[in-house]
This record gives sequence, C-alpha cells and structure tokens, in this order.
Amino acid sequence: MDASEHRNLAPGVRSGLKDRLRLALNRLRCMTPAELAWRAARALQVRAERARLIGAGEIPSPDLGRLTRPWVHADARVDAARYVVAADRIADGWIDVLALQRVDIGSPPRWNRDPKTGIEAPLAFGKTLDCTDPDVVGDIRYLWHLNRHQHFVTLAQAYALTGRKRYTEAMREHLESWFFACPRGLGANWASALEAALRLVNWSVAWQLVGGAGGGLLRDNAELRLLWMRLAYQHARFIRGWLSLHSAANHRLIGEAAGLFIAGLTWPHWSEARAWLSAGKAILEREALAQVSSDGVHRDQSACYQQGVLDLLVFCLLAGKANGEWFSPHYESRVEAMLDFVASTMDAGGRVPMLGDSDDSSATRLSAEEDFCPLRSALATGAVLFRRGDFKLKAKRLDDKSRWLLGAQADATFAELEAEKTRLPPRQSFPEGGYFVLGCDFDTPNEVRVVADAGPLGAGPAAAHGHADALSFTLSAGGREFLVDPGACAWHGRSRWREYFRGTLAHNTLRVDGLDQSVSGGAFLWLKKARAESSLWLSSAEKDTFEGWHDGYLRLEDPVKHRRLIELDKRARRLVIEDTLEMDEDHEVELLFHCSERCSVENQNGCLRIVREGRAIVLRLPQASGCVVQLYRGCVAPILGWVSRAFDAREAATTIVWQARLAGRTALRTEILIPNFA
Repeated sequence: MDASEHRNLAPGVRSGLKDRLRLALNRLRCMTPAELAWRAARALQVRAERARLIGAGEIPSPDLGRLTRPWVHADARVDAARYVVAADRIADGWIDVLALQRVDIGSPPRWNRDPKTGIEAPLAFGKTLDCTDPDVVGDIRYLWHLNRHQHFVTLAQAYALTGRKRYTEAMREHLESWFFACPRGLGANWASALEAALRLVNWSVAWQLVGGAGGGLLRDNAELRLLWMRLAYQHARFIRGWLSLHSAANHRLIGEAAGLFIAGLTWPHWSEARAWLSAGKAILEREALAQVSSDGVHRDQSACYQQGVLDLLVFCLLAGKANGEWFSPHYESRVEAMLDFVASTMDAGGRVPMLGDSDDSSATRLSAEEDFCPLRSALATGAVLFRRGDFKLKAKRLDDKSRWLLGAQADATFAELEAEKTRLPPRQSFPEGGYFVLGCDFDTPNEVRVVADAGPLGAGPAAAHGHADALSFTLSAGGREFLVDPGACAWHGRSRWREYFRGTLAHNTLRVDGLDQSVSGGAFLWLKKARAESSLWLSSAEKDTFEGWHDGYLRLEDPVKHRRLIELDKRARRLVIEDTLEMDEDHEVELLFHCSERCSVENQNGCLRIVREGRAIVLRLPQASGCVVQLYRGCVAPILGWVSRAFDAREAATTIVWQARLAGRTALRTEILIPNFA
C-alpha cells in the first residue's frame, strides 16, 4: 500500500490500523526473549502446517482392549428430575450461552456462528484467524463457550440417570454435525489449544457417563464410538503441537495440560496416549507450583481463574487417583492451599471478592442445582478429599458436582467429617499472594470480614487479567456484602466497559489526577505496572492492622506515593482507613467506595449510611478544604456506579466518590462503623 492509498482510507479504518499497530508494539514490549523465540517458532509452524507439511496425519486404529477406570461416577445420588429438565431443553435445541438464555443453536447447530451477534466465522486456517476481531468472528467468548460442549455433560448425566436414548441421540447429532462443520485445523474452533482441551474435558466426562468404550451404548454403536475417538485423537494431537509453553497467559497452559492428561487416561487406545498423559502430568506438576503462590493464590490475581484452575487441578488429581497416576505431595498441598485461600476470603454468606478478570467460564458443568455455588462446591469436594472439617463448615452442604466427582459414598464421607470440633481460626495473611483478611466473629451472623489487596497486578510481563486495584478492600458484615469489588463485566478488547472495570476508578482505593495506578497498553496488557507491597500486618484479639503502599503514581511529573493503613478495632467494630499521600505540588485526589447493588445510601448528620436489608454501616469521610462528595448510580457518562456479577452483565449500584485538590504530605482518615448484626 503506497502513501496515496493510505490517505484514501476512511478515518475509522486508519484509526483501527493505528490501534492494532500500537497494540502489537505494546505486546512486543512486554514479551520475554523466551516468548519472542517461541512465537517465532510458532509462526514457522503455522506456515508449515497450513501447507500440510506437518499435522495430524493418519489416525491409527485404536486398541479397544485398553480401558481405564472412570473418575466421574454414574452412580451419583442426585435428584434426576432437574437433569431431565435441563437435558430436555438441550434436546429440543435450546442452550444457555453465558449471558444469553435459551439460544436456538439451529438444527443442525451452526458451530461457527457467534450466537450473540450472528456473525459466522470463516473456515480459514484456525491459527491465522484473528479471533480478537469482532468483525470477523463476532464475540469469540460466546462462540467458544458454545463449542466447549458443556451441554454434552448434561445430556450424558440425564442418560446415566434415566437410560433414555433421546439424550444420546442428541449427542450423536451434535458430534456428527460438529465433525463436518469444523474440519481439523479450520475455523475459530481450531484456533486455540485451550478451547480444544476444555472440549476434551467435557467429552471425557460425557464419555464416562455413557459407559466409555466398553459400555453398552458405545459398544452397540461402533460408528459413533469411532467418530468420537477420531475427534479425541485429533484434539490431543492438536493440543500437544500447540501448547502455550511461553505464553504470557499462563493459565492456558494448565488447561491444555489438563486436556492432554485427561485425554491420555480416557482414550488410552493408541501408543501416543501415554505420551499425552506423561506430558500433561509433567506440565501440571510444574505449573501448579509456578502459577500458584505457596499461600494458595493464583498469580492471575483473579477469583474466576482461581476457581477455574482449581477445578482443573482437582479433576486431574481425581482422574489420576482412579487410575494409579499419583500426583506429588507438593501438587496436592498446592491444591489444598488454593482451597484455604478461598475459605479465608469467603464471607458468612458464601461470597468471595470478585477480584480481577472473569469470563464465567468453568471447565465443565456438573451441577444442575439452582443454588449451585462453584467455590462452595470446590470446598465441599476439598472437604472430602483432604478430610477437612473446616472446609465442610464453609461449604455448608455437599452439592451435586461433588457427588458426580466423588461417587455414591460421598454423602456418607461428608457427613462423617467433624466441622465444629476441628474448627480452626481462619488464615488471615497471604503475603506472597498479597491479600490480608481483617475481621472478627468469623462465620457467624455477626461476622465482619475485610479483604485488603497489596498483591501484584497480575501474572507475567503483561499482567493480562489483573486489575489496577492496589490497596483496595472489600467489606462484608453479617454475611452481607456492603463494599464490593465490582467485578469484570466485559471481555471485548474495544469495550469502554472493559476499560472501566479493570481500571482504578472501579475499585475501593484512591485515584490521583484521574489516572489508573498502572498504564494500560491494551485490553489484556499493562505497560507500566504499579508495584504494591504490604509493610505491616498485625492480628490480635483486639485489633487487625494492615498497611501497604504502591508506586504507581511515582511516574507522574510530580511523583505521588500512596500508603494506606487499614485497622479494625474488633470491640468497637470500627474500621479505620488512613491514606497518606507524599507529594510536593497539588493533585486531584479521589477516594472511591463501591457499594453492593443491594445497598442504598443515605445522608445522615454529615455521614453516609449504607443500608442493606434493614441493616446499615456508617461511613465517615475525611474533612478537607474544598472536598466534594458525589454519589453515582448506573451512570454511562462517565461510566460509574455498576456491579457485574456475571460475564457481559451489569447492574446499577451506588458508588461514593470523595474528591479534593490536595498538595504536600497529606493524611486522609475514613471511618466505618459496623453495628452488631446478631
């Protein structure tokens, strides 16, 4: 393209090209030498594979004499009716996809169509398809989520509980249509090794529930069995060839390794299966220690990925145990540490702070319960796995997902665990992960639980899934959330909503000059990352005290250092937040408090009452010359006053913004009074 052609481009096209170039350059700046070399090798691999010089090749004949033991149990003691209702909807052609309810996926399903926008992704070579371009693929999260085939699990569960062929017939139709609609290597469904791995996990669960290679259903339907095995082989070969070994998005590697490990166990019918299993297991052993801090925090600093990675590690642990493939004590202890972190940050109402990014994506969907809670479920499974009565106390009950994973004896084992007698004080400090839990009367109707954040921005050079939330905190009282992390909401790279929810403005912290603490280089990229650390943690029967600092605003022409002290007086039930700013010149300073969507805010005698379900906490804001307090709820210009509990969904909520122009060394004191709720 010469200069004249470039001038003739529409302004929007020129802008788009500039944005893409800037993002590419920013991404290069964040790559390590290892990732650069890996991506260069991948580019050569793409060219070779597209030219069909390498690839899956012929599929060897399977040895059906090789069988393994299931790690999902068809004898789970659950209410069959709810699974029948869910499976009937799917068999009728209706599927829920993320925020979309009752999506008509077509007959046969249109597997390459984004159900949200209706855009049909082209059958171009998958590894060269730009899955970040909504004009090409639509909203890729919706397309990929549908193609994870979680609904296969629901159909297989209903079959296991009822024996009705209607459900397996729907599976057959979907599998055959997918085979023809998604030829190996072509289209968005062959663009990501992680998506292929998660599809394999769901196929594995469904395969086991219908009896596996030796079961009656597949034994009597050799054509379906062979097709399914052919696809499983292609997927495992694809994953093995495209592992994200040096990608900044490191949780992908755990998902891919889990897919390989589970494929090797579920379909051991080829000599290569042992290599899949061994490679997957070695990566899982290594990455469980590399990606999860010693105190149990996944380094993406995301509650969603904490749960997603935890699920995959537990699935592989159970699958391995069922087949004599034991993981190391280090692996098991890291899984248990992840559960400890979940238990410590979960309030008496069963909620955890919505830290970091979220796409609502679980590896598989094993429960059809209306009140299903993924993290409580993880604790219930962990209670049985690790014989932890304190996990049982947090989980409250055994859920269906745990029953499918643990088998018919799960209820009896869970019931035998001593919860109250083995109860220990919850762990409150996670210094490597960067979180600290202040509180009193834990797990009672009078509970106060504060989670303070002084952790890293996120994992790796790009910190892709972290939010600019240094020194933020959440507050729950009596099992009710009052001050929350608003969540993530959007995933789309061009979305103003994504910019908002990952920015400092969307967190309970302090903002200077209207700037994020860290400098964004793209929707999944931070160029200049604020470094946060804790400098003090003390806990006693009378007080919990946390202090931390970050250097995000030292980049300013007049540098600003922010230090925050949070102290809970347990007897007075008073929370004090003291922010200290060190600067020379004057700056615009904002204190931000994001209320739950279930709260209302009232002005009372110069204080703010944050009311929820007839209970209130009292917020006393700092006094400073010229300070202004404003309340925002459901605003779009600017975007402010929102909470997102689910992917691509948001609800109006009140945000309190205290604002003043300050100069020199300044201390700002905020008090929150919390009454007895019992």
